[in-house]
Amino acid sequence: MAKFEVQALSIMGNSNVGVYIVATDSYVLVPKGIEPERKEIIGEVLKLEPIETTIAGTRLVGVLAGGNNKGLLVPSNIEDDELRALKRILGDGVIVEVLPSRNNAVGNLIAANSRAALVYPELEKDAIKIIRDVLDVEVYQRAIAGVSTVGSVVAVTDRGGLVHPDATEEEVRFLSEIFGVPILTGTVNFGVAFVRTGLAANSRGAIVGEETSGPEIARIQMALGGGE
Repeated sequence: MAKFEVQALSIMGNSNVGVYIVATDSYVLVPKGIEPERKEIIGEVLKLEPIETTIAGTRLVGVLAGGNNKGLLVPSNIEDDELRALKRILGDGVIVEVLPSRNNAVGNLIAANSRAALVYPELEKDAIKIIRDVLDVEVYQRAIAGVSTVGSVVAVTDRGGLVHPDATEEEVRFLSEIFGVPILTGTVNFGVAFVRTGLAANSRGAIVGEETSGPEIARIQMALGGGE
């Protein structure tokens, strides 16, 4: 497998890059109006041409959408033209579906790879069924490190994963078992425990916030790069 690259970056002058990006091995979404040089770097690291979009009229793409290689889940307040554009661009290879939930921060509700999805414990039953059908995975519900918005504290790909530093040994073991990849605890942006806020990754590389320290980057490389 090709070398796993980790690149520190800011987006819109912000180190919380994970709130702006959705990354999988099939597609990468970035906010409309992103700086061209930043978009180019993201594409080079993740080895995909980023798709510019807004979700519900905002640039917080990573907070409001989430998925895996097979599907993308978007909130009920997505605008019709945004939904049509995403379906057209992603084509038949990726299912785009609205998640029927009172909570529109879909990216914070779901952590998923090609094998499993871990979701917000209080998520509605009809939403869980859609996640299972669209992402084509087993769906699990539980909090991690005392945090119910699991999409904000778990970053996982088909190669590895990083989780909130307060996750217990049992929780790390559970995550590794359901996702089928090694999971390590860690932080981003010089000590931020909500790892997804400062991290967007697929199996080929990772974008991290520019405040992320050298030791944190080494840990992320180990966690998501399969021990590289």
